Amino acid sequence: MLDEPTTGLDPQARHILWDRLFRLKEQGVTLLITTHYMDEAEQLCDRLMVMDKGSIMAEDSPAGLIKNYSTKEVLEVRFGSDRNAIVAPQLQELVERIEVLPDRILLYAEDGEELLHSLNQKGLHPLTSLVRRSSLEDVFLRLTGRTLVE
Repeated sequence: MLDEPTTGLDPQARHILWDRLFRLKEQGVTLLITTHYMDEAEQLCDRLMVMDKGSIMAEDSPAGLIKNYSTKEVLEVRFGSDRNAIVAPQLQELVERIEVLPDRILLYAEDGEELLHSLNQKGLHPLTSLVRRSSLEDVFLRLTGRTLVE
């Protein structure tokens, strides 16, 4: 049973510990890990639970959680802090799920490059764009929200 085992470790030590834990897992040792690091959960866990305020919000494999609560890819675009909210309604019609954040807009899609092409075809040219694979962090934030609760 490990409670946030890599908190405070530098990247080298973190990866050494991940390797040792993975080797234990390969030997059939059951590990129970609590962590706030979603990349760590994705690397080490076969099954995981997302909890919020003491309640289980979801439980599945990392891939299963991503499949059920997100999309294959996320397109992150920035039009400028003052323009994001203005452009967002035009983007909403292109996707099922959109998140407008103060500094960027997240567009959830199965094909981020194709979506970016569609934006450009509509004459919407972001200042910056990034297509990335959907992650457990996207799932966690969707299930628990983006605001901090004291």
